[in-house]
Amino acid sequence: MGLTKTNPVIGIVDSGYGFAGSATTGCDRVIAAQGFSYDQGIVLTPSSVDRLGHGSALLEVIATQAPAASFAIAQIFHERLSTTPAQVAAAIDWLVEQHVDLINLSLGLRNDREVLRVACEKAIAAGVIICASSPAKGDPVYPSAYPGVLRMTGDARCENVTQLSCLKTQYADFGGYVKAANGVIGASAGCAQMTGHIGRYLSEGGRAEATLIDQWLQRQASYFGVEVRFPKASANVKHSEAE
Repeated sequence: MGLTKTNPVIGIVDSGYGFAGSATTGCDRVIAAQGFSYDQGIVLTPSSVDRLGHGSALLEVIATQAPAASFAIAQIFHERLSTTPAQVAAAIDWLVEQHVDLINLSLGLRNDREVLRVACEKAIAAGVIICASSPAKGDPVYPSAYPGVLRMTGDARCENVTQLSCLKTQYADFGGYVKAANGVIGASAGCAQMTGHIGRYLSEGGRAEATLIDQWLQRQASYFGVEVRFPKASANVKHSEAE
C-alpha cells in the first residue's frame, strides 16, 4: 500500500539545475544531487551547473505545482540532450536509494533496453511513481512504454498550468500545459506539469498508489479524450434542416 506523505520527495532525471539566468524556484529545496556520465561504464560525478536549461525549467514547473515538495536531482544530460539507457537506469536506481516518492523522466528513448526496463520495474516495486514523457502520437518511446509507468504528454488545449487532460489513448494517459521556461515545450513540459500535479496530490495527503493517483487526475481533468477537429465546410456548400 502506498504511504501518505505531506512532504514528498520528487526525483528529476535531466540536465541538472541552476541554469544561468533562469528562475530559481525550487533550487532551495534540492536536498540531493548527483551526476551520471558514461565512459566504458557509468561514472559518478558531482552534479554541475545546468548548462542546457532543460532540467532547470522542469524543476521550476514541478516546484511551482508542488510547493511542499523537496527534490533529488540526477544529472544525465551535460553538454547536449543526449544520454544512454545505462545512465538513465543508474539515475533511477540512485533516486530510489534517496527514497523519492515520485520520479519525473521528461525524456524518451527509441529502443527498449533491459537495463532501463529492470530499473523501472525495481522502482515501481519499491512504491515509486514514475512519470515519463510520451509523444501524443507515433511510435512508443521508453521508459513511458513500460508497464506501470504513467505516460505523460503535452496538450495544447490546456490554456494554463492549472489545467490537464485525461487522454487514455494508445500513446498517453494524461496531458498538461505545454510551455515552460528556457524554451522547453511539448511533452517534456507537459510531463513535468503532470508530475507537479501528482506532487501536490501527495502533499495534500493523497496516497502514493497508481490507481488512486489515476482516479484523482481524472477528477481534475478539464478535457477528456483527444481533440477532434472537423474539416471546415466549403463556402459553396449549402446546408438545410431537412434533406
